[in-house]
Amino acid sequence: MQEEMNALYENQTWILVPRTNQMNVIGCKWVFKTKLAPDGSLDRLKARLVAKGFHQEEGVDFTETFSPVVKHATIRIVLSVAMMKNWPIHQLDVKNAFLHGVLNETMYMEQPPGFIHPQKSQCVCLLKRSLYGLRQAPRAWFDKFSNFLLENGFFCSTADPSLFVLHSGSDIVLLLLYVDDIILTGSSAQLLATLIKKLSLQFHMKDLGYLHYFLGIEAKRTSQDLFLCQTKYAIDLLNRAHMTECKPVSTPLPLRSIAMTNDDILLADPLEYRSIVGGLQYLTITRPDLAYATNLLCQKLQHPTIADFHKLKRVLRYVKGTAHLGIFLHSNSSTALYGYSDADWAGCADTRRSTTGFCTYLGSNLLSWSAKKQPTVSHSSTEAEYRALASTTADLTWISFVLRDIGISLISPTLLFCDNKSAISLTANPILHARTKHIEVDFHFVREKKVSSGSINVRYIPTHLQLADIFTKSLSRFAHSTIRTKLGMRFLTLPNLRGDVKEIRATQPMQRDYSAVTTSTKEDNESERAAAIVKINGSIAQSIKRSTQVRGDYLTGKATS
Repeated sequence: MQEEMNALYENQTWILVPRTNQMNVIGCKWVFKTKLAPDGSLDRLKARLVAKGFHQEEGVDFTETFSPVVKHATIRIVLSVAMMKNWPIHQLDVKNAFLHGVLNETMYMEQPPGFIHPQKSQCVCLLKRSLYGLRQAPRAWFDKFSNFLLENGFFCSTADPSLFVLHSGSDIVLLLLYVDDIILTGSSAQLLATLIKKLSLQFHMKDLGYLHYFLGIEAKRTSQDLFLCQTKYAIDLLNRAHMTECKPVSTPLPLRSIAMTNDDILLADPLEYRSIVGGLQYLTITRPDLAYATNLLCQKLQHPTIADFHKLKRVLRYVKGTAHLGIFLHSNSSTALYGYSDADWAGCADTRRSTTGFCTYLGSNLLSWSAKKQPTVSHSSTEAEYRALASTTADLTWISFVLRDIGISLISPTLLFCDNKSAISLTANPILHARTKHIEVDFHFVREKKVSSGSINVRYIPTHLQLADIFTKSLSRFAHSTIRTKLGMRFLTLPNLRGDVKEIRATQPMQRDYSAVTTSTKEDNESERAAAIVKINGSIAQSIKRSTQVRGDYLTGKATS
């Protein structure tokens, strides 16, 4: 507590003024928190003075409160570019970040409990700086930090306002800001060191070294790849749900749901359901295999039933067996941008709305993904697929803007793979007008602004090669594990040596660049599978032959100790 008060006094957060009846004085309190390391051990004990912002009056004590934070897709884009260019990636932490913000409004607060001035006990604090708990504190801190960066040569990305870019000659520096956590990377190590020193002089900042733990995401760098996972967060989520000793399953959801007599009964206390589902949403930052199941559970947050709770427990059982699973960002990836789009027509049994699913890549690195129910009912599968193409096109366009801001130019057109030929024809020319005139105008920008201009090339891909299938429906065990591997997900180290041939193949690394893949045949898959089986059978035969020879040598007296 004394350390916190020293920081408040050093920043000159307030001055003491006499109390008057016209003042709207808000209260404050102390909040104590235990900070843990990524391995679960005790890091430090923290005390923080927090203002009671719920006592503030809108229009009097604050006006604007919105503060941007960096998008998770932007983080993956910057990390992918840094890995491909072999840039150092630093992690910075700002100490008492909100205390640096300057308040534009007149704010009064009670003196901190336990630290009341003995000679001025009747006075109140006139706030000069922002404080944790105030409604406008995040915005004040962002304005202070962003203005400092802009004054030192940075410019703010138009696609993501929390991405700042600095060009210094032929060198470039990228800075990502998420409240008080910062990722810093660039082409020049000397320029990064100079910038870190300058930031430390202006703000109380701590250099945490190379990126290792950011926003609950564990980053582990190998010789060629960067592994991102949320193992600690997944284990903590299982502890919250009291599912640490559950039996793991191989898929998040079953292929078919079995109806029970009491499935329609509403949960008596839905708070636990909502809390755990909210935790699953954050887990999807590095777990695209959970996107569809989490989206399905989120649709029942208002009135969850016993059947929904059983589905949630099934997803947690899957998390139990895949807690160490994560995504890999490869350094030998290309800069080709492409995506996969899919839709499950009328998949929702209650509303008959379709589900949109897509994923985007930069070379072999997975950048973004989505599983979302469409806002309206589609008359046909073509319409559902066309709406999914529009959503994927919008995401690819946004990614191209981010890449443009960080100096990555796309030489070839962006490829967009779809498994519906009618939807692909609709993007190329306005056919079937009588059947498509009801589709909203904003969805037709796929054809008019992107495909016709040549910036996006929509191509057909067979259904069995459609990677976005995992975001639209529940799949079988083999299909789920296969697509999961192609998405770039695997374990950093194999958890054990048990499992059949399919499980072993599903966990093996795959660094293939799918930007050039357009078609394939089932014969290729069958030949690869047959070759794998022949190789395994050959290994087994050699082992049997070796053991037989050793046994014969032992019986004839030729064996050595």
